[in-house]
Amino acid sequence: MRTSLVGHDSPFDRLRSRTRKSVAESASKRSRSSRRKTPPLSHAEEMLLNQILLKPMDYIDSEEFRKPKAEKKIYNLEEIDRPDVSWYRPLMDDLLPSRNRSDRGRTGKSVILSGDQERILFLKFNYARFRIREIQDTLGNARPTLEQAREILLWHEIADKHRKQVAETNLALVLAMAKRTRMSEIDFADLVSEGNMALLRSVDKFDCGRGFKFSTYACRAILKAFSRQGMKFTRYRQRFPTDFDPALEKSNYLEILREQHVSDSAAEVRHVVLNNEADLSEIEQTVIHHRFGIDSKKPNPANLTLEQVGQIIGVTKERVRQIQNKALEKIREVLSDVQSDVPSLSDN
Repeated sequence: MRTSLVGHDSPFDRLRSRTRKSVAESASKRSRSSRRKTPPLSHAEEMLLNQILLKPMDYIDSEEFRKPKAEKKIYNLEEIDRPDVSWYRPLMDDLLPSRNRSDRGRTGKSVILSGDQERILFLKFNYARFRIREIQDTLGNARPTLEQAREILLWHEIADKHRKQVAETNLALVLAMAKRTRMSEIDFADLVSEGNMALLRSVDKFDCGRGFKFSTYACRAILKAFSRQGMKFTRYRQRFPTDFDPALEKSNYLEILREQHVSDSAAEVRHVVLNNEADLSEIEQTVIHHRFGIDSKKPNPANLTLEQVGQIIGVTKERVRQIQNKALEKIREVLSDVQSDVPSLSDN
């Protein structure tokens, strides 16, 4: 029987135990990392991701994006204060009294950007869109993984934040242009809305590397948008020269038809009663005439109650009700016979 050359406390045995321990630790780390895996996307995030991936992301390129450690250098630049836009209520200009307009100033913090600050904001904005485009080019037509999807949404959030910051800083520019070129035939709210859309398009297309101020580029784009809105309104006026009037759109044909039918029916009943075509007795005629105000001699006779009619003919009001119901039944029979004698359209 061969004896083992390796004892239980030999260097080889100790190496083998350390190897088993390292394998166990690595397995434990993998299990912990799997428990900390990226959470799945919500429905809203899925919808936003699909919208981003519909077309390649546009951006204004810069040589700064391809320098070493570009992300760290760009986002370590100066942080620009966000403006306070709580004062921005352009649609209330014509609704507020003029005496209160002096009190409605810009109580919040306004920010005027220098050329360098604008360059910083546009670099951060376009670099985020540049990173989204890189991921899109890498994917091609493939679906992104969960990590790639999270990265796309993160860069989109950063780009959207800087886009809003630039637009909010220049909101006063839209109001100034709208008041300076205000057109009497176009609603002020429509004009401001068109200017805001032109401002957002200007943020997407502005190239800060050319050395111009953003306001110079945006003013031209906003004025062109106002001009297009004016031409669009002119063409609309040529096709529809009159304004929309809700009163002309509402038809009261059914009400008129109903009133005419009621009037014709009342006239027919009056004719039957006055000519006594229902063969009513004298007391029945008296009850009907007094109860419903039917009299050929008086234009507007009064409608008497059952008790008042009973005092005239000397009976109780309950007896008057019985006489009235009997007389009305005779009148209904006559009217139904008349309607049955009228030829219908199907008979012709």
